Amino acid sequence: MLKVGLTGGIGAGKSEVSRLLAGYGAVVVDADRIAREVVEPGTPGLAAVVEAFGERVLTPSGELDRPGLGAIVFADPAKLAVLNAIVHPLVGARSAELEAAAGPDAIVVHDVPLLTENGLAPLYDLVVVVDAAPETQLSRLTALRGMAEDEARARMAAQATREQRLAVATLVIDNDGPLEALEPQVRKVWEQLTERARAARNTP
Repeated sequence: MLKVGLTGGIGAGKSEVSRLLAGYGAVVVDADRIAREVVEPGTPGLAAVVEAFGERVLTPSGELDRPGLGAIVFADPAKLAVLNAIVHPLVGARSAELEAAAGPDAIVVHDVPLLTENGLAPLYDLVVVVDAAPETQLSRLTALRGMAEDEARARMAAQATREQRLAVATLVIDNDGPLEALEPQVRKVWEQLTERARAARNTP
Protein backbone atom coordinates (compact mmCIF):
# COMPACT_ATOMS: atom_id res chain seq x y z
CA MET A 1 0.00 0.00 0.00
CA LEU A 2 1.19 3.50 -0.86
CA LYS A 3 -0.11 6.08 1.62
CA VAL A 4 -0.31 9.59 0.17
CA GLY A 5 -1.18 12.78 2.01
CA LEU A 6 -2.96 15.35 -0.17
CA THR A 7 -3.33 18.89 1.10
CA GLY A 8 -3.67 22.51 0.03
CA GLY A 9 -5.03 25.78 1.32
CA ILE A 10 -8.72 26.59 1.14
CA GLY A 11 -9.59 27.59 -2.42
CA ALA A 12 -6.42 26.02 -3.85
CA GLY A 13 -8.36 23.32 -5.71
CA LYS A 14 -7.52 20.25 -3.64
CA SER A 15 -11.01 18.79 -4.04
CA GLU A 16 -10.70 18.81 -7.82
CA VAL A 17 -7.30 17.08 -7.61
CA SER A 18 -8.81 14.50 -5.25
CA ARG A 19 -11.65 13.86 -7.72
CA LEU A 20 -9.22 13.38 -10.60
CA LEU A 21 -7.01 11.00 -8.61
CA ALA A 22 -10.07 8.94 -7.66
CA GLY A 23 -10.89 8.72 -11.37
CA TYR A 24 -7.46 7.24 -12.03
CA GLY A 25 -7.95 4.57 -9.39
CA ALA A 26 -6.82 6.04 -6.09
CA VAL A 27 -8.72 5.11 -2.94
CA VAL A 28 -9.54 8.56 -1.56
CA VAL A 29 -10.09 8.99 2.16
CA ASP A 30 -11.70 12.43 2.45
CA ALA A 31 -11.12 13.95 5.88
CA ASP A 32 -13.68 16.72 5.28
CA ARG A 33 -16.40 14.22 4.39
CA ILE A 34 -15.55 12.10 7.42
CA ALA A 35 -15.54 15.22 9.60
CA ARG A 36 -19.15 15.82 8.54
CA GLU A 37 -20.11 12.20 9.21
CA VAL A 38 -18.74 12.14 12.76
CA VAL A 39 -20.94 15.08 13.81
CA GLU A 40 -24.18 13.94 12.20
CA PRO A 41 -27.30 13.96 14.42
CA GLY A 42 -27.19 11.23 17.02
CA THR A 43 -23.41 10.84 17.03
CA PRO A 44 -21.18 11.21 20.10
CA GLY A 45 -19.24 13.79 18.07
CA LEU A 46 -22.20 16.12 17.74
CA ALA A 47 -23.03 15.71 21.42
CA ALA A 48 -19.48 16.74 22.32
CA VAL A 49 -19.63 19.80 20.05
CA VAL A 50 -22.92 20.92 21.60
CA GLU A 51 -21.50 20.40 25.09
CA ALA A 52 -18.54 22.62 24.19
CA PHE A 53 -20.34 25.38 22.26
CA GLY A 54 -23.98 25.20 23.32
CA GLU A 55 -27.17 24.57 21.39
CA ARG A 56 -26.66 27.78 19.41
CA VAL A 57 -24.58 25.67 16.98
CA LEU A 58 -27.62 23.54 16.09
CA THR A 59 -30.18 24.22 13.38
CA PRO A 60 -33.89 24.02 14.31
CA SER A 61 -33.89 20.46 12.93
CA GLY A 62 -31.07 19.40 15.24
CA GLU A 63 -28.24 19.32 12.72
CA LEU A 64 -24.93 21.12 13.11
CA ASP A 65 -25.11 24.72 11.90
CA ARG A 66 -21.82 24.66 10.03
CA PRO A 67 -21.75 28.31 8.93
CA GLY A 68 -22.68 29.41 12.45
CA LEU A 69 -20.01 27.24 14.05
CA GLY A 70 -17.47 28.35 11.47
CA ALA A 71 -18.13 31.99 12.26
CA ILE A 72 -17.41 31.25 15.93
CA VAL A 73 -14.25 29.16 15.63
CA PHE A 74 -12.48 30.85 12.72
CA ALA A 75 -12.56 34.14 14.60
CA ASP A 76 -11.07 32.62 17.77
CA PRO A 77 -8.03 30.29 17.67
CA ALA A 78 -8.77 28.95 21.16
CA LYS A 79 -12.29 27.89 20.15
CA LEU A 80 -10.95 26.39 16.93
CA ALA A 81 -8.53 24.32 19.02
CA VAL A 82 -11.43 23.06 21.15
CA LEU A 83 -13.36 21.98 18.06
CA ASN A 84 -10.30 20.29 16.55
CA ALA A 85 -9.68 18.37 19.78
CA ILE A 86 -13.17 16.91 19.47
CA VAL A 87 -13.29 16.17 15.76
CA HIS A 88 -9.74 15.18 14.80
CA PRO A 89 -9.48 11.97 16.87
CA LEU A 90 -12.82 10.80 15.47
CA VAL A 91 -11.70 11.55 11.91
CA GLY A 92 -8.39 9.79 12.49
CA ALA A 93 -10.03 6.62 13.74
CA ARG A 94 -12.47 6.45 10.81
CA SER A 95 -9.70 7.21 8.30
CA ALA A 96 -7.65 4.31 9.65
CA GLU A 97 -10.63 1.98 9.19
CA LEU A 98 -11.08 3.02 5.56
CA GLU A 99 -7.36 2.71 4.84
CA ALA A 100 -7.25 -0.80 6.30
CA ALA A 101 -10.17 -1.82 4.06
CA ALA A 102 -8.45 -0.59 0.88
CA GLY A 103 -6.20 -3.62 0.41
CA PRO A 104 -2.42 -4.11 0.34
CA ASP A 105 -1.88 -2.99 -3.27
CA ALA A 106 -3.97 0.18 -3.11
CA ILE A 107 -2.78 3.73 -3.54
CA VAL A 108 -4.60 5.45 -0.69
CA VAL A 109 -4.86 9.23 -0.94
CA HIS A 110 -5.73 10.90 2.34
CA ASP A 111 -7.36 14.23 1.44
CA VAL A 112 -6.46 16.25 4.56
CA PRO A 113 -6.94 20.03 4.61
CA LEU A 114 -5.03 20.50 7.89
CA LEU A 115 -2.20 18.05 7.22
CA THR A 116 0.49 20.71 7.66
CA GLU A 117 -1.14 22.39 10.64
CA ASN A 118 -1.43 19.13 12.58
CA GLY A 119 2.06 17.84 11.74
CA LEU A 120 0.70 14.78 9.91
CA ALA A 121 3.23 14.61 7.05
CA PRO A 122 5.27 11.81 8.70
CA LEU A 123 2.21 9.53 8.60
CA TYR A 124 2.41 9.24 4.81
CA ASP A 125 4.88 7.79 2.31
CA LEU A 126 4.76 11.11 0.48
CA VAL A 127 2.83 14.38 0.52
CA VAL A 128 1.22 16.08 -2.49
CA VAL A 129 0.51 19.79 -2.06
CA VAL A 130 -1.94 21.64 -4.31
CA ASP A 131 -0.48 25.12 -4.47
CA ALA A 132 -2.08 28.46 -5.38
CA ALA A 133 -1.15 32.03 -4.59
CA PRO A 134 -3.11 33.63 -1.72
CA GLU A 135 -4.61 36.13 -4.17
CA THR A 136 -5.93 33.22 -6.25
CA GLN A 137 -7.39 31.53 -3.18
CA LEU A 138 -9.13 34.75 -2.10
CA SER A 139 -10.55 35.32 -5.56
CA ARG A 140 -11.96 31.80 -5.75
CA LEU A 141 -13.49 31.95 -2.29
CA THR A 142 -15.27 35.24 -2.94
CA ALA A 143 -16.21 34.71 -6.59
CA LEU A 144 -16.95 30.98 -6.68
CA ARG A 145 -18.07 30.21 -3.12
CA GLY A 146 -19.71 33.54 -2.40
CA MET A 147 -17.77 34.19 0.81
CA ALA A 148 -17.44 37.68 2.18
CA GLU A 149 -13.85 38.85 1.86
CA ASP A 150 -13.31 39.15 5.62
CA GLU A 151 -14.59 35.60 6.18
CA ALA A 152 -12.36 34.28 3.39
CA ARG A 153 -9.32 36.02 4.84
CA ALA A 154 -10.11 34.68 8.34
CA ARG A 155 -10.32 31.11 7.03
CA MET A 156 -7.06 31.49 5.13
CA ALA A 157 -5.36 32.99 8.19
CA ALA A 158 -6.47 30.03 10.32
CA GLN A 159 -4.52 27.67 8.05
CA ALA A 160 -0.81 27.12 7.50
CA THR A 161 1.01 29.55 5.26
CA ARG A 162 1.84 28.71 1.67
CA GLU A 163 5.51 28.37 2.65
CA GLN A 164 4.72 25.96 5.49
CA ARG A 165 2.73 23.69 3.17
CA LEU A 166 5.44 23.68 0.50
CA ALA A 167 8.02 22.78 3.13
CA VAL A 168 6.36 19.38 3.71
CA ALA A 169 5.66 18.66 0.02
CA THR A 170 7.12 15.71 -1.84
CA LEU A 171 5.25 16.67 -5.01
CA VAL A 172 3.64 20.02 -5.85
CA ILE A 173 0.70 20.64 -8.19
CA ASP A 174 0.50 24.25 -9.37
CA ASN A 175 -3.16 25.24 -9.54
CA ASP A 176 -2.77 28.96 -10.06
CA GLY A 177 -4.01 28.70 -13.63
CA PRO A 178 -7.18 27.54 -15.41
CA LEU A 179 -8.80 24.16 -14.83
CA GLU A 180 -7.57 22.74 -18.14
CA ALA A 181 -3.97 23.18 -16.95
CA LEU A 182 -4.64 21.04 -13.87
CA GLU A 183 -5.53 17.66 -15.36
CA PRO A 184 -2.18 17.03 -17.14
CA GLN A 185 -0.34 17.75 -13.89
CA VAL A 186 -2.54 15.36 -11.93
CA ARG A 187 -2.05 12.66 -14.57
CA LYS A 188 1.73 13.06 -14.22
CA VAL A 189 1.48 12.83 -10.43
CA TRP A 190 -0.62 9.68 -10.74
CA GLU A 191 2.05 8.13 -12.97
CA GLN A 192 4.65 8.95 -10.33
CA LEU A 193 2.49 7.45 -7.58
CA THR A 194 1.92 4.22 -9.50
CA GLU A 195 5.65 3.94 -10.20
CA ARG A 196 6.46 4.40 -6.51
CA ALA A 197 3.84 1.83 -5.54
CA ARG A 198 5.27 -0.65 -8.07
CA ALA A 199 8.80 -0.11 -6.82
CA ALA A 200 7.69 -0.62 -3.22
CA ARG A 201 5.99 -3.92 -4.10
CA ASN A 202 9.16 -5.12 -5.83
CA THR A 203 11.43 -4.23 -2.92
CA PRO A 204 12.23 -7.28 -0.76
